[in-house]
Amino acid sequence: MDTMLCDELLQEIFKRLPSTPSAALSVSLVSKRWLNLYRSSKTSLSLSWVVSFPCLKELCLYICPNGVNKFGSLLNEELDAEFGLETLFLSGIQAGDEGIGWLWRNCKRLKKLQLKNCASVGDGESFSSFILCVKGLQEVDLRKCRSIVDGVLLKLAENCGSLNSLLVYDGGSKEGLLEFINTCRCNLQKLDLRLPLDLNNTHLSAVAMNLRHLSTLKLQSCCLVTGEGLNTLGTALYSSLEELALINCDVVEREIGLLATLGQNLRILRKLDLSYNEFLVDKELTSMLISCNNLTDLKLRGCRKITGVTLFSMSKNIKCLQSVDIMNCPGIEAEAVEFLVLNCSQMRQMVVEENKVSNIARTWALHKVIEVTSG
Repeated sequence: MDTMLCDELLQEIFKRLPSTPSAALSVSLVSKRWLNLYRSSKTSLSLSWVVSFPCLKELCLYICPNGVNKFGSLLNEELDAEFGLETLFLSGIQAGDEGIGWLWRNCKRLKKLQLKNCASVGDGESFSSFILCVKGLQEVDLRKCRSIVDGVLLKLAENCGSLNSLLVYDGGSKEGLLEFINTCRCNLQKLDLRLPLDLNNTHLSAVAMNLRHLSTLKLQSCCLVTGEGLNTLGTALYSSLEELALINCDVVEREIGLLATLGQNLRILRKLDLSYNEFLVDKELTSMLISCNNLTDLKLRGCRKITGVTLFSMSKNIKCLQSVDIMNCPGIEAEAVEFLVLNCSQMRQMVVEENKVSNIARTWALHKVIEVTSG
């Protein structure tokens, strides 16, 4: 405790020393510890240099959680000069960080914003400044920002009419997400919700009613959603939805006939991701593939009950299939993989374990220019 107090006092003293080589030399003569404290007290980073690069379009800032400097010392600038930035990534903003309002005020051309592991968008005044940068946003990505998701979504709903893509990973309350879906003024095209623990059929009904132009819908680990909610979506989005992901959603395994019904409604699907539904069986999946015969991309990674029967169905019903991911599917054997390579004329990429690729399959993959990986 005494050491920490002493260090803080020394840093306050060092802040008042001139930033000159002679001062650093004098401090270094005392001890290495003093020199380290002197350097940490003088370290600062200004973003005013961004103004000098009008062609700079993308900026990423990672705030170290154990860093000595306050974020405020990085961004607390008096200068107001609009940046040309179109993409901004911020990671690690905490509730006590100050001065971020300056950044928001000068990023009025932003098209893409990603926040990761952020507990705040700045100090007390920064949220009002944050509004200034959201008007023209087209893509927003919120990852592990539980404490601010509702606030950000509210500001987007109120102030952003250009948003076409939203990703929320591990965050957002039931009420906050529902309010955004019901009140947003944008023509949202892509919605990606990962670990939305409170997501239920009410949200899906709101999506069906208010977001009728969705082309991409991705849901991951949605344990409260039922077949009724998904079927409501399928009926509403039959003419627009081209990409669907239901990753680790137990409703896929739990409700018999769900996939068949979705397939009948979503006939223009191009991409389908059913990864990590471990108990999904061939019968349920193939009943969907019969209707979704325009698929170009199919991901079944981690579907442990799927067998070669599904691959035979793919080759028969999906003539446009270009990419397939069948990693971690122990029920699929080398013979089925070989059959798929030989019989899918449009195939260009396959993700599968190396030991399931026979010499014949590998030869034909080279001949047909199919990229086979185990990534």
